[in-house]
Amino acid sequence: MDKIKRIEKLNELELEKGLTNTASWHDDYKDTAWIYVGGLDFELTEGDIICIFSQFGEITDCVLVRDKQDGRSKGFAFVCYENQKSTILAVDNFNGAKVLGRQLSVNHARYKHGDEDQKDVEDRRAKIQTVAEKRDRRDLEDPMFDYLQKKHKKDKKKKKKKE
Repeated sequence: MDKIKRIEKLNELELEKGLTNTASWHDDYKDTAWIYVGGLDFELTEGDIICIFSQFGEITDCVLVRDKQDGRSKGFAFVCYENQKSTILAVDNFNGAKVLGRQLSVNHARYKHGDEDQKDVEDRRAKIQTVAEKRDRRDLEDPMFDYLQKKHKKDKKKKKKKE
């Protein structure tokens, strides 16, 4: 809990002082697109984690840490985004958030694959692709999809005009 409050305080100080990206504490992690997620409900799967965290960017990898003997979740995971900006959004927005009644601890990470073989990594990435495809299909069936897609395009045009 103290760590969550310290991160929130850092973010508030950055906003007050109007610090640029290079002066931000996030800049220390610009070389990695991995985040650590702790405090997860033990019943969550990799697919659940991808669905939750994909609101801030495209996920390229998700490692739910499991007990080697019984395969049960240990309640934490590592998530890799397509770009580092998504990690900043995830850390700032999910750190301290409650999911299924449990408070999440989300922070930048420098994850390295341990004793996994290449097949494990490829299998996991194939699962992530399947989840992403299902999510995309679900969006097409959503009655609000067309409206949201048009709104997104309109917002994008406004942003381009400002630049």
